[in-house]
Amino acid sequence: MQYDFDRKIERRGTNCLKWDHADWFFGTNDLLPMWVADMDFEVAGPILEAIKKRAGHGVFGYTVKPESYHEALVEWMKKRHGWKIKKEWLAYAPGVVPAVHLSIMAFSHPGDSVLVNSPVYYPFYSAIKNTGRQLLVSPLKSDEGRYEMDFDDIERRIDSRTRLFILSNPHNPVGRVWKIKELERLGEICLKHDIKIVSDEIHSDLVFEGYKHIPLASISKEFSMQTITCVAPSKTFNLAGLATASVIAENKRMLDEYNNALSSVGIGLDNAFGIVAFEAAYRYGEEWLEQLLPYLRGNFDYMREFIGKNLPAVKVTELEGTYLAWLDFRGLGMTVEELKDFLYKKARVGFEDGSVFGEEGAGFMRVNLACPRSTVEEALNRLLESYRKTFNPLGRA
Repeated sequence: MQYDFDRKIERRGTNCLKWDHADWFFGTNDLLPMWVADMDFEVAGPILEAIKKRAGHGVFGYTVKPESYHEALVEWMKKRHGWKIKKEWLAYAPGVVPAVHLSIMAFSHPGDSVLVNSPVYYPFYSAIKNTGRQLLVSPLKSDEGRYEMDFDDIERRIDSRTRLFILSNPHNPVGRVWKIKELERLGEICLKHDIKIVSDEIHSDLVFEGYKHIPLASISKEFSMQTITCVAPSKTFNLAGLATASVIAENKRMLDEYNNALSSVGIGLDNAFGIVAFEAAYRYGEEWLEQLLPYLRGNFDYMREFIGKNLPAVKVTELEGTYLAWLDFRGLGMTVEELKDFLYKKARVGFEDGSVFGEEGAGFMRVNLACPRSTVEEALNRLLESYRKTFNPLGRA
């Protein structure tokens, strides 16, 4: 089946966070929202059919996962990532962000410290602080726009209370797909200091040609026994609103501790529609995904070429995975507030302020490219028009 990612779908009027409630974050809905990480594409046909079939039954009582649900994830991980997991390693989560919260609760105590890189997905920060843990931050190194982990700095920042490292792989927001040598070095440091790893791999399927996602826990038995991996079809197949995810942990004690934390907050039964969508995505969604990936890459390539030609002061970070571009606006010489005013009020484009991902993100913007090409074109034309009015108001060469 051929999917049409150019087709625009009106999302306003559906209580959509991205389109109906952008004013909560930008102070206005009069802009083009390209921020929160969901797609403006209709989901794959087999997923829609599975949901329709379930809805047609007409009764939506308490629901549990069938064995086929677990089998679908096991088969997907083996096929897409070469990772042989077992059904006994799996547990439920109502999303990856809740899974991160629950993992912090399970594997540390109030007052313990949790280490992250920065910039990074900002719910990591709130998960650490909201659970009474201490935040430790190791900034990523940037070499001409390519980010790397600073392993010496990571090790220096570990203290006697450090219990966890939260990894983003592929990395949100800088778009890195970590290489095996990088993951091995991180894993060795965490083993040395007896630090458990919570690996957020929600973007693992959104990796472009020339790059390969490697689940950290797949590298060795030792790493697997030290890691809990968080996955979901929500980013890959645009199912975030169905609040269904999984965690993977070979270490039975870790899995038991996670499930205890899950029970302690009263989470147990599953989302009836999330179950069928999860299984249908992993069983029948690959054709859709294989068409999606080059389209997303095309959006990025278009944006990079446009900015390089028309806005050379703005630097575009290479995108290895995810659909979230990371743009460096520091060359415009604006403060964070001036940049936000320029983008939100003048250009009327709803890019996401990079400073929320950590102080290292100040002057950057995260841009969601999971939208029709025409949306990318409109946003960039708005940006260019505003740039010319602001920086060259008289039209001088």
